[in-house]
Amino acid sequence: MTTGDGRISIQNDRAVLTFERRLPHTIERVWAAITDPAERGQWMGDTTIDAREGGTIEMVPTAPPIPGDQKRMTGRILVWDPPHVFEHEWNQRIVEPGVVRYELKPDDSDPPGTLLRFSHRGLGVRNANGFRPGTHAYLDRLEAHLAGAELPDWQERYREVAESAYGGQAW
Repeated sequence: MTTGDGRISIQNDRAVLTFERRLPHTIERVWAAITDPAERGQWMGDTTIDAREGGTIEMVPTAPPIPGDQKRMTGRILVWDPPHVFEHEWNQRIVEPGVVRYELKPDDSDPPGTLLRFSHRGLGVRNANGFRPGTHAYLDRLEAHLAGAELPDWQERYREVAESAYGGQAW
């Protein structure tokens, strides 16, 4: 089953949000886009990373349109395995504590590229349903960033994705 649009699975009383995207770029290029603060700042939001296992990450996403102190995310880096795995805690006032994981694997299809597996675990079911179109919109922005294309507007993309794929949930 493809998970380009995202999938939610339930484990006990928590949800796991999962996406898979095939990106026509090298693993090193995708790794840089998700872990270099300057690059990440272009498609996701202002980011500070102490790039090591046990280091920290702090980020203020560009969206949703809520006060910065509500969307500020902090966490400890749990796995730092360049250029394959980046996993960190996700502590944010608006949701339950969770863990976000980016896994990168070579994709040998034609043309070759990278398979990105993204997961966010620990969310409540309601919040996972709200995060799904938002994460989808951010991954669309990552793809545009990697392609050197204009970034889609997060709010507009969230709304489009929520209305078409997720039954109309929107901010």
